Amino acid sequence: MPSFRSSWLGVMAMALALLFVPLASAAAIETAAREAILIDDSTGAVLFEKNADQRMPPSSMSKIMTVYMVFSRLAEGSLSLDDTLPVSEKAWRMGGSKMFVEVGTRVSIEDLIQGIVVQSGNDATIVVAEGLSGSEQAFVDELNAMARKIGLKDSTFKNASGWPDEGHLTTARDLAHLARRTIHDFPQYYKYYGEKSFTYNGIRQGNRNPLLYRNIGADGVKTGHTQIAGYGLTASAVRDGRRLILVVNGLKSVRERGVEAERLLEYGFREFRNYSLFKPGDSVTEADVWLGDQATVPLIVERPVVVSLRRRARPKLEVKVVYDGPIPAPIMRGQRLATMTISAPDIDPVAIPLVAGDDIGKLSMFRRIGAAISYLAWGASAR
Repeated sequence: MPSFRSSWLGVMAMALALLFVPLASAAAIETAAREAILIDDSTGAVLFEKNADQRMPPSSMSKIMTVYMVFSRLAEGSLSLDDTLPVSEKAWRMGGSKMFVEVGTRVSIEDLIQGIVVQSGNDATIVVAEGLSGSEQAFVDELNAMARKIGLKDSTFKNASGWPDEGHLTTARDLAHLARRTIHDFPQYYKYYGEKSFTYNGIRQGNRNPLLYRNIGADGVKTGHTQIAGYGLTASAVRDGRRLILVVNGLKSVRERGVEAERLLEYGFREFRNYSLFKPGDSVTEADVWLGDQATVPLIVERPVVVSLRRRARPKLEVKVVYDGPIPAPIMRGQRLATMTISAPDIDPVAIPLVAGDDIGKLSMFRRIGAAISYLAWGASAR
């Protein structure tokens, strides 16, 4: 059977996009952060990274994982916002940032969430850990199991709060992934990360996330600081319906943390755009069919095709569809038939499978003989 390679460029080469296309090079801007990553939420594309896979102490940013556990219990129905948990002496004595819970009292789950998210209360994390799992160590075991389940590849949790502890490590990439999972898995609870202040036990405390107080669309997520880790921030912001997620760590001051975080987010919103061309089921092109009851079969995409791309790179985007053809009948709808390859400056070439958009039957014996003779004599145009 003849082999056919189909190349389809033109308008498509100017404006095609792909879901989950990673940028090949994301280092067009510098940062004072020791570790950093900036991703587009809808595509997962990395817009900037620096030491993103270097294991680091996450400090209080690891509280995102603790809160993820609470959200998961709420979502599955084994916990409610009105449920209360007891405060132990261990929780009451916990140092660092505090919600100021009182030993011997009980605190609602909703207050504990706000105490952890807004006030960064180390004491609140102990209340949650002991209340949900019986002990902090048992809770940590569950944290690590959940981390593996949701795809945190380089994270090891030793406590519930992010308190300095040997081996309590994660990466900027894992934190960005965790933030993204939180936003998508629990949209009904993510709102707590955008609260600017919370009052408990008569003490009002403001959220330490500096971006919440700036007009840049920020709605989360969590700050962190220890002497070893430096100043860090896992942040998210939405502008014109587009969400970016940022992690920075290893900065020298509160001010530098805020300045660098805002600058990197502005860079992402300014320099990159998401380009969408195909919806699920859209036809990309058609392929010739060998001895079928139709001469061609539409090649369609099964998922949205979207790419995060630098604006200046868009005109240089190229698309190629490759298949071995003509494709022999019968063909079943959904059968994988071709590969669409997308390339552009700053992205690695990515291959997307294309599938049959229709069922194509096989010709009868006599018609197959006639079609085969015609094809050999005149090519595909004769059918």
